[in-house]
Amino acid sequence: MPDDELTFRPAGPGDADAVALLHADSWRRHYRGAYSDLYLDGDVVADRKTVWSARLAAPASAATILAEDETGLAGFVHVVFDDDEKWGSLVDNLHVVADRHRTGIGRRLMCRAGSAVVEHATGNAVYLWVQEQNVRAQAFYRALGGIQVEKAAIEPPRGKPEWLVGAPNKFRIAWPDAAALVG
Repeated sequence: MPDDELTFRPAGPGDADAVALLHADSWRRHYRGAYSDLYLDGDVVADRKTVWSARLAAPASAATILAEDETGLAGFVHVVFDDDEKWGSLVDNLHVVADRHRTGIGRRLMCRAGSAVVEHATGNAVYLWVQEQNVRAQAFYRALGGIQVEKAAIEPPRGKPEWLVGAPNKFRIAWPDAAALVG
C-alpha cells in the first residue's frame, strides 16, 4: 500500500475505543494458548478500553501513533520513552488490522516509533517483548534488525494468574539504536 493511502497521527483520548477494539482483536487472534480462552472470549474489550482510556488521557512520556486510511484505523504503535535504563524505550504495543497484515503498515509504524524515540527519548535504544508462540511477529522484528536478547515469563493480564495458560514465555527483542528503524 502506498504511503499516500495512509495517514499517521498521534492518538488522543477520543481514539481509545478504536485502539482498544483492535488491541483486543489482535490478542484474541495471536495470544490463544498463552492467555486463557475465558479471558480472551470474555470482556477483554472492556479491559483494553480501561487501559487505553487511561493511557490516552494522560500520555506522559509516551506516544501512540495511529495509521489510518479511508476505512478507519489500520494499525497503531505505542512507545514508552526511556522505560528501561539498559534497554531504552519500550515499544509496548504494535497492532495491525488482521486483513492488513503483510502490507507494510507494521514496518511503517515501527519506523515512526523509531523516529519518536530519536526525537523524544534521552537515549536511542529501543526494545519490545514478543510472545514465544508468536513466531510470525518474531520473524518480522528480526527482519527489522531486532536481536533477541532475553527470555522471560509472561506476566498475567491485569495481574490475574488464572488468565494465563500454563507458564508462557516471551522474548525481549532489542535495537541498540532506534535510528536503525527509521532508515
